[in-house]
Amino acid sequence: MKSINIQIPSLADNIRIIESFIDNAKEKFKLNDDIYGNIMISVTESVNNAIKHGNRNEKAKNVSISLMLDDSQLKFRVADEGNGFDYHNLPDPTAPENIEKPGGRGIFLMKHLADEVVFSHNGSVVELTFYID
Repeated sequence: MKSINIQIPSLADNIRIIESFIDNAKEKFKLNDDIYGNIMISVTESVNNAIKHGNRNEKAKNVSISLMLDDSQLKFRVADEGNGFDYHNLPDPTAPENIEKPGGRGIFLMKHLADEVVFSHNGSVVELTFYID
């Protein structure tokens, strides 16, 4: 299994680094455009959540991103240094009372775009799996 790891300080501007990281993965692993788009949205969304909600925008705290590849799947692991959150009880962003709210769609998007989404460590780690064959 191939693995690539990077770490970024918790600054919103560092999302650009993640976008480049995903662009490089697209080239290196010859990903098709559909999977690439799903990965780009899901992974940047999870890193954004890690920066904003997990690490509370504290630039002294880092977000770690790992990419693991085996024959049929690409797995991204995003970890922050926060306390986590209750990922079992999330409001439904499609419910009428939540439609107008500006936030709350990130995890919903991740779950729809990735083939698997698994939270661990109280929610401070998320693994996004994409089947690539």
